[in-house]
Amino acid sequence: MRRNLFLIVIGVGGAAVLLWLGFWQMQRLEWKLAAIADIDSRITAAPVALPALPDPVDDSYLPVEVSGTLDPAYLRVLVSQKDIGAGYRIISALDVGNRRVLLDRGFVPVDRTQLPEHEGMVTVQGNLQWPQEIDSFTPEPDTQKNIWFARDVAAMAQALGTDPIFVVAKQTSFNDAPIAPLPVDTSAIPNDHLKYAITWFSLAAIWIMMSAAFILRARRAPKSVS
Repeated sequence: MRRNLFLIVIGVGGAAVLLWLGFWQMQRLEWKLAAIADIDSRITAAPVALPALPDPVDDSYLPVEVSGTLDPAYLRVLVSQKDIGAGYRIISALDVGNRRVLLDRGFVPVDRTQLPEHEGMVTVQGNLQWPQEIDSFTPEPDTQKNIWFARDVAAMAQALGTDPIFVVAKQTSFNDAPIAPLPVDTSAIPNDHLKYAITWFSLAAIWIMMSAAFILRARRAPKSVS
């Protein structure tokens, strides 16, 4: 009897924990979907003028329209695009009159070495962003070859002499080919909560079946005769 009770307690307790983890992941999924929907609505809103003091949290993804002159110098960030392969994000300084900001012009294949220069005023619509791409494993930029391995806003601003303000181009008033804009979207935001929930619910089902099998086996086991 005590053995059966012990198995029941273990079975119910383990199943309860696994089910709780599954429902918790479903709650996280609901929260993440709402957060992504909010970001999507911010990304696609009408562009506004560049704020005087943009905030990395409150103004992240803010759509803006800026006009100014592009510097001929640029930085190259090594990236890869599906169905295209290796290439670079081209980061330039945009002088908007009272300040200079960083402009992510978009992607160019690695074999395209001749990039266009633009004179006069240009207008860009895009989104403010402060990419979080740096960690302890990120290599230092190869300044000799002008190759960066992540978009480090602070370091790039220092290299190009701009404010640490980063605009990712969505639409431009000029033809920047072969550079193709890579607009900000939410596709890179991780959202694996449904997968985790299914995993926990599956483990709960397996746990319940195994517990039931152990309990049935214990009940059918012959009792010892003293």
